[in-house]
Amino acid sequence: MPEQPSRSAQPRRIVVTGTTGSGKTTLARAIAARLNLPHAEQDAWNHLPEWQEAPVEQFRAAVDAFTAQPGWVMDGNYTKANDIGWTRADTLIWLDYPGPLVFWRLLRRTLRRGYTREELWNGNREQLGPNLLSRQGILAWFFRTHWRRRRETPGKLAAYPHLQVVQFRTPGEAERWVAGL
Repeated sequence: MPEQPSRSAQPRRIVVTGTTGSGKTTLARAIAARLNLPHAEQDAWNHLPEWQEAPVEQFRAAVDAFTAQPGWVMDGNYTKANDIGWTRADTLIWLDYPGPLVFWRLLRRTLRRGYTREELWNGNREQLGPNLLSRQGILAWFFRTHWRRRRETPGKLAAYPHLQVVQFRTPGEAERWVAGL
């Protein structure tokens, strides 16, 4: 089972994971800034222009190149390259927040991005209709994956015993941990 937050060794190769909308990228950017490390968002490698999914080989090559550095912070949930990123990481941050909190964060973020037409990755933008109403949209994805990830993550972590796992159940825990770096 994941450890509670600690301040033992200073992490240098960090993966931030959690369900969609939990705040992975925001936290990863804060950690990277605090530790003066490069940051990468796996979504940027996966979502090509016009929401086309990157070929697996291309995605894995991006993870491989980024994680070959001596220090880094990477966020994402893509299992197609865990054998690269998680193997090279020394620390995994798991944002294990309650479903209602994540849902409201995701809804607010989706509405904001749709309204402002903020560019996400490679020219892609949120589309309010599909994201709010479609079975393929981001809100439906949350309902399909949030509780499943909470159940499956401990088993996946067992395959990477070298990782220091830091599990946060509230945003306040994560903020305090970053402040202590």
